[in-house]
Amino acid sequence: MTARWGNACDIVVFGGTGDLAMRKLLPALYYLHRDRHLHPQTRILALARARHEPEAYRRLVRRHVSQHVASADFSEDSWGSFSARLDYMPLDISQRLEFARLARHLGDSPGRVRVFYLATLPDLFAPTALHLHGAGLVDDQARIVLEKPLGESLATARRVNDQIGSVFDESRVFRIDHFLGKEAVQNLLALRFGNALFEPLWRNGHIDHVQISVLETVGVENRGAYYDQAGAMRDMVQNHLLQLLCLVAMEAPVHFEPEAVRNEKLKILEALRPITGMDVQDQTVRGQYSRGRRAGETLPAYYFEKSVDHDSNTETYVALRAEIDNWRWAGVPFYLRTGKSLAQRKSEIVIQFKSVPHRLFPGTTPEGNRLVIRLQPDESISLSLMAKSPGRGMALQEVELDLHFDEAFKRRRWDAYERLLLDVIEGDATLFMRRDEIEAAWRWVDPIIGGWQEVYRSPKRYAAGSWGPEAADSLLERAGHAWFDERGD
Repeated sequence: MTARWGNACDIVVFGGTGDLAMRKLLPALYYLHRDRHLHPQTRILALARARHEPEAYRRLVRRHVSQHVASADFSEDSWGSFSARLDYMPLDISQRLEFARLARHLGDSPGRVRVFYLATLPDLFAPTALHLHGAGLVDDQARIVLEKPLGESLATARRVNDQIGSVFDESRVFRIDHFLGKEAVQNLLALRFGNALFEPLWRNGHIDHVQISVLETVGVENRGAYYDQAGAMRDMVQNHLLQLLCLVAMEAPVHFEPEAVRNEKLKILEALRPITGMDVQDQTVRGQYSRGRRAGETLPAYYFEKSVDHDSNTETYVALRAEIDNWRWAGVPFYLRTGKSLAQRKSEIVIQFKSVPHRLFPGTTPEGNRLVIRLQPDESISLSLMAKSPGRGMALQEVELDLHFDEAFKRRRWDAYERLLLDVIEGDATLFMRRDEIEAAWRWVDPIIGGWQEVYRSPKRYAAGSWGPEAADSLLERAGHAWFDERGD
C-alpha cells in the first residue's frame, strides 16, 4: 500500500485508560496506522492517573483493540508496529507541576504537530489547557480536541471557551461531535449538494416535516454520576441533534471548506425560533424511564441505576418541535427526539415530502414520498415511492429504493473517529464545531431548560424497553403526523 502520511506528530490522549480511549480512539488510531495514514515517526502517548508500566498498558490496549476492530483486520504484524508507537505515562491532570514532567517526556521538537485529545470530564478542559500552556507545550502547531458537552449552559460554555481561547487560537481548537464523522451524515451533504435532483425540492413548498431521532436501548450504564447532572438535553440535543438539524437545513456553502460550512450551520442555529414560557410545555416532552421489560428481561428504573440520585428528576428522554424562521423552512416542523432504554436502537433522519396535490388514481390518496438517512445501526439511504401494484387496475403501493453502504461500496467503511482524528492531524476543521456554533446552540437550549424548571419539573415516566412517553406521540399527532417507527403494537 502506498504511504499517504503527512508530517510527524505527537498524539497525546488524556484519559488514556477510559472507555472512550479503549473503545474508540485507540482502535481508530490502530486502523490509521495499519492503513499507513500515520507518519512513521508519529508517537501516541496515553495519560491517566492509573499506575501502569508502559508494557502493561500495551497489553491492556491490545485486549481492547482486538475486541473492537474486525477480527480479519487485526494482525500480529500490524499490532507489533502499532504498539511500538504507543507509550504510557501516569499523570494527575489536576496537578499543574506534573505537566513539566510531560514536557520533558515529549522533548523539545519545534514545529512538530502536537494533538492533545481530552477524553476527560468537561470540568478538566480549561485547567488542562492552562497547565499545557504553563509547561510550554502550546505553540502554533499544538491542537486541542474537546469532547462534548462543552459547558452546562451558555454562561459556562462561554467561560470554558474564554479559558481555552486564552491559550489556543480558535483555529487550533477542535470541538468534536463524532456523528459528523459518520459516512451517512457526510452522504447527506453529498446527496443535497452533489445531485441536481433534490435541491429544488429541499424547501417548505415540497417538504411536510422532518424527523431526527437518536434512540438507544441501553440505559446510562456506568455514566450515572455524569448523566444525572447533564440529562438528555445537554448530553444529546444541544450537540448531536442540533448539528444534524443544521446539516439538513443549511444552505449550500460557497466552498466546501471549514469556515464556509460552519458559517452556514451558524445561520440555521440563529434562525431557530425560541421556545420559551408556556411554549415549553406545548412543544417539548421530557421523560424518564421506569422499570420495564424487553425480550423477557427486566430492566431497572433510571433512579435505581448506579450513581443516580433516587429522587432524580433528570430527563432520559427528550422530544421537541423546532421551527426555523427563514424563507426556505418557514412552516416546516422539525421533530427531534432522543432517549435511553428504548425499544429499538436507531439514529436516522426522515424527510417527509408532501402528498400529491390531487388524487388521480382510485383508492386512498398516496402517501408523500419519504427519504430516510439511517446512521445506525446500519448506514443507508432509502427513498419511498408510489408504484403501480402488479395486476389489473391502477392500485398504488409504496416501494423503496435502498442504498446500503455495505453493499454498494465493497470496502471497509471508516469509523467516524478515524476520519475525525486524521482531520485533526491535518488541521481540517470542516467537521468540527466552532465556538459561535456551540454558544448559539446553548442560547436556544437554555430557555427550554429554564422553562422546565418553572413549569415542567417532573419528567413523564415511560417503561424501559418502550418507545418513550405517550406525550411524545401526541406532540406529532396534534399536527397529523406520526413518528416513523416499526412498532409491534
